[in-house]
Amino acid sequence: MAGILIIAHAPFATALRECVAHIYGGLPARIGVIDVLPDSDPAQVVAQANAEIDRLREENGALVLTDMFGATPSNIAGRLATLPQVRVLAGVNLPMLVRAVCYRATPLDTLVDKALAGATKGVQEIVPGAPAVCAAAVASDCLTEAAVTPCAALPDNEIVKPAGA
Repeated sequence: MAGILIIAHAPFATALRECVAHIYGGLPARIGVIDVLPDSDPAQVVAQANAEIDRLREENGALVLTDMFGATPSNIAGRLATLPQVRVLAGVNLPMLVRAVCYRATPLDTLVDKALAGATKGVQEIVPGAPAVCAAAVASDCLTEAAVTPCAALPDNEIVKPAGA
């Protein structure tokens, strides 16, 4: 099972981890975060990130998710891309992270593909009067409690328009 490390502008990494804990009713194992502060020393954060990868990496490697390509957190994350069995994705959003958690047991290349698909499928326009779809079904094809809950049972803020509808 791949470890997941989120490196982002503070407090985004921690907020994403807390969202995953909320969705899953607890924090899945092997998910680490590094919140990069405005005054962080990049060299120290790179050392911290390397230590986190050593702690989190599993038999099929580790996936590093970072927020904005080209910013300090992604530049730090990019330094990890040279490590064996470590892949780095920029542009993390919650659907990407949910997919990554769901597919951690797959080979690293499959995990990367699923996470990228979750990120793009999770970006939708919400329009009045559109047929309702459960948010978890749009964000992820993994079976979670939310994915098997009928949309009618979810609060209005959990309903989104599916792609192509």
